[in-house]
Amino acid sequence: MKRGREAFVGIDTAKVRNAVTVAEGGRQGEMRYLGEFDANPDAVAKLVRKLADRYETLHFCYEAGPTGYGLYRQIVSMGHECTVVAPSMIPRKPGERVKTNRRDSQTLARLHRAGELSAVWVPDETHEAVRDLVRTRATAVEDYRRKRQHVTAFLLRHGRIFEGQTTWKGRHLRWLDTQNFIHPAQRLAYQEMLNAMRAGAERIDRLDAMLSEIISQWTMAPVVAAFQAVRGIGFTNAATLVAEAGDIRRFDHPRQLMAFLGLVPSERSTGETRRQGGITKRP
Repeated sequence: MKRGREAFVGIDTAKVRNAVTVAEGGRQGEMRYLGEFDANPDAVAKLVRKLADRYETLHFCYEAGPTGYGLYRQIVSMGHECTVVAPSMIPRKPGERVKTNRRDSQTLARLHRAGELSAVWVPDETHEAVRDLVRTRATAVEDYRRKRQHVTAFLLRHGRIFEGQTTWKGRHLRWLDTQNFIHPAQRLAYQEMLNAMRAGAERIDRLDAMLSEIISQWTMAPVVAAFQAVRGIGFTNAATLVAEAGDIRRFDHPRQLMAFLGLVPSERSTGETRRQGGITKRP
């Protein structure tokens, strides 16, 4: 069987099964939907070897998502090119109202062949592990804020208002401990809220200690230290920036880094009218 020269493989990933489409090279190249295959490593390896027998060069792609980068690393380890695509940058027709696994894989294969897909930066396993820890801390901080809000809302419903200026520190925390309620159910509810809040604070402290220890042994530790030289950026913010941005040398200009970090102003302009808003806060 004669081998084709080049093929572009679009994979619509899922937890259990992946939908796969192959688009042969060239504008008139045939595009075939191969079906759905098990998402486990053995099935992926079998599929990749089968396609490698048919084509000299393979270009794989799939959308970044909850399935992570395991598929990317497996395909690359087998000697083939793989692109993890930024979902928000995939061109979509305004009139499309049907979305299926088959269509998604076909769209990926076709656009990859046309060179219209934007890739995301894929971290190595160590960098991904540090990023996971940083994101876990961010989740813990958000959970702690919600628990504090529960306490504040409960006290406000019962007319308990703290008269000091600084909250969630020494005097305010002591004031929280002095609050008492007549009904046992309310006392229990309030105490559980306080316990949950304190547990959240302890969780953040543990994560901060682990993050400090791990960052000190990380190859990117000098970059984290360099970011802290910028006024207003402490250790936690620096670690977050480096974990999310990765290798900043991949940005050709500082504006691209600022856009990735969501630090550029939003804009909505048309004709002679130009309107700029606050920072986007998103890549």
